[in-house]
Amino acid sequence: MIYELRVYRVSPGRMQEVLDRFENIVFRYWKKYDIRPAGFWTTVIGECHLDLHQILVWESLADREKKWGAIMGDTEFKSEMATTEKNGVLVASVTNTIMAPTRFSTMQ
Repeated sequence: MIYELRVYRVSPGRMQEVLDRFENIVFRYWKKYDIRPAGFWTTVIGECHLDLHQILVWESLADREKKWGAIMGDTEFKSEMATTEKNGVLVASVTNTIMAPTRFSTMQ
């Protein structure tokens, strides 16, 4: 197993729209492509209160490449995502980190 930490820097005042986009669009496509989230968090105290954090669970790097490539190539997904940004960009930037658990990780 590997885990991907994705941090979305949300445009000011747009967090609710980002959360709605996940609930109304993204989760449906993740189910279609068997992309598994471990959880989501917003920053309460920290560097930026505009961040949405998520962890995704993958069987391997090859599993991630296959599934992520499929969803990013889905024209219906891209079209639905584009409709959510008709009033401007919702997410200013995204960073991701691929992580492997240690032998003493509680997530194993």
